[in-house]
Amino acid sequence: MTDWSRLLTEQRNPASEEMDELATLDLVRLINREDARVATAVEAVLPEVAAAVDLVTQAFSCDGRLFYLGAGTSGRLGVLDASECPPTYSTSPEQVQGLIAGGDTAVFRAVEGAEDNADGAVAEMDARNVRSPDVVLGIAASGVTPWVLGGLRHARTRGCGTIFFTCSPSAAGGVEADVTIVPVVGPEVVTGSTRMKAGTATKLVLNTLTTSVMVRCGKTYGNLMVDLQPNNAKLRDRMLRILSTLAGLDIATARLRLDAANWELKLALVMELCGADADSARRLLARADGRVKAAVALAAKG
Repeated sequence: MTDWSRLLTEQRNPASEEMDELATLDLVRLINREDARVATAVEAVLPEVAAAVDLVTQAFSCDGRLFYLGAGTSGRLGVLDASECPPTYSTSPEQVQGLIAGGDTAVFRAVEGAEDNADGAVAEMDARNVRSPDVVLGIAASGVTPWVLGGLRHARTRGCGTIFFTCSPSAAGGVEADVTIVPVVGPEVVTGSTRMKAGTATKLVLNTLTTSVMVRCGKTYGNLMVDLQPNNAKLRDRMLRILSTLAGLDIATARLRLDAANWELKLALVMELCGADADSARRLLARADGRVKAAVALAAKG
């Protein structure tokens, strides 16, 4: 039986005990002061975040996938991060997936009780054939969510890499995972409301994780996206500006080059930087595992 009262996420924050009596400006200042602690807490666990990045990068190199498991806010943040990878980095929707206790309905409306089912994630994972070399990242702010912990246990039986994220140090030690990430953000301003500091810490870590993995996989050139999809006017304009910047082209010429490359920015870049036709540029990119700088270096070697 879990003793919830001992969890850090359930403790009462002394700084906010009289928050309901504060003037509005003082109230929002209090919340902001507490939020400011989150980045420092995440900084303290960056070695563990880096280990998680390396684990996922290795999995992707072997055609593995990343699955987030979470309930409530934790699940929604996993779904959010997963959903943002395809438009930003042209990944397959299957490569990063967010699973939430209660299913898709729970993204928009709480499904009470779903998180208490320790076997609840198993069918979801089996339906997706989760197995090695996939990586499963369980997110549980309190550290004791049965749906998440049961899913992590199942993932280990399938040979998956496992990562556990929690803001509850006392609970972390009882969970077996390859990498454990525990930013200590302290008690919430509103006791137990882990959508606040714990949620912010989760967002920071997930953003850092997938962004770093995508950089490691060659999805950027410096700090510029080179694998985005031209799905709207803003993204097409960004692609034009990136090609213009990196290849030294005016916008009109950049548009012509992207048209010739069927709006595949990486392809257009290699064609322009290497003076190659489309077929040759594709071969260079394939040899370089999709990394533009590496493809340019290969072309220079002849």
